[in-house]
Amino acid sequence: MKAVVVHAAGDLRVDELERPQCAPDQVLVEMEWGGICGSDVAYVKHGVSGTAILHDPLVLGHEVSGHVAEVGAEVVGVEVGQAVTVHPATLVGQHQVVPELVERTNLWPEVRYFGSAAFDPHEQGGFCQFRAVRADQLRMLPQGVSTRQAALAEPFGVALHAVARAGDLTGRTVLVNGAGPIGSLAVAAARAKGAETVIAADLSDPALAIARELGAHQSFNVASGDSLPSEVDVAIEASGSPRALGPVFAAVRRGGTVVQVGNLPAGEVSAALGQLVTREINYVGSYRFVDEITEALQLMADGVDVSAVVTHEFTLDQAVEAFEMAADRATGSSKVLLKLS
Repeated sequence: MKAVVVHAAGDLRVDELERPQCAPDQVLVEMEWGGICGSDVAYVKHGVSGTAILHDPLVLGHEVSGHVAEVGAEVVGVEVGQAVTVHPATLVGQHQVVPELVERTNLWPEVRYFGSAAFDPHEQGGFCQFRAVRADQLRMLPQGVSTRQAALAEPFGVALHAVARAGDLTGRTVLVNGAGPIGSLAVAAARAKGAETVIAADLSDPALAIARELGAHQSFNVASGDSLPSEVDVAIEASGSPRALGPVFAAVRRGGTVVQVGNLPAGEVSAALGQLVTREINYVGSYRFVDEITEALQLMADGVDVSAVVTHEFTLDQAVEAFEMAADRATGSSKVLLKLS
């Protein structure tokens, strides 16, 4: 089978690999769609994503969907042909955590994630024609949700988790700073969760146009001299730029909340944090998701359309070109999809 494999920084290939065997407790999924994430791009550009360092060839991809091709002998309740997406996380190790973290499985001390080099051996991803997974990782697609749409369920789940970290958004004014794929999906998530006004800010007009399609009531291009609004209740910081923190803190009302979902650099950074103290702002992090991927699918089935975030599609054989497009925001790209089969 074909697979999209990063061998080192700057070395992305479409390799021919053996089709995986389906163990008795597994399900073999024939992949159809995959969404390129910023972490995938980071491995290709730098050989590193966050604190995870690439040591060996790695099949990329954790935003994937397809159909069940084979069912292991011990698996019940799954049938060949069912349309699915996959929860990419596997909790490993025997750990004791404080009671409040038992349900927050995204914070488990050891999590193997599709297409991640965080552990050795690396956890191979889903940008391939077939992938064997545990049955409990499957999420069946609701009626009316296509596999193409379902490739967006994982990043939409990340966005839903981020807005949930801010608490009840009903009637609130929400600023989303950074209108890349996660930021634009956070706009849709905030609207779905009852925000009264959602404002998007970015450096790119095409990105802001997508945010408006996903429900932003207002948009600000800070590269064109626009200032961020003031007195917002909640800010979702999705750019990951330390330089953005000062203006974002200043935009939030006293006692408001800033959720950091954009990945900040792993090392030391310089940022203006004074407003964090004087405005007594709640500053919280947001990491991946628990099971909001399931909620994302249901919202899609209920009519929340996030397809506007997709700007480009490529075949599996065009993976190198697809990654170049995803890495270059000057092209106007947002979410780039791979057709895997």
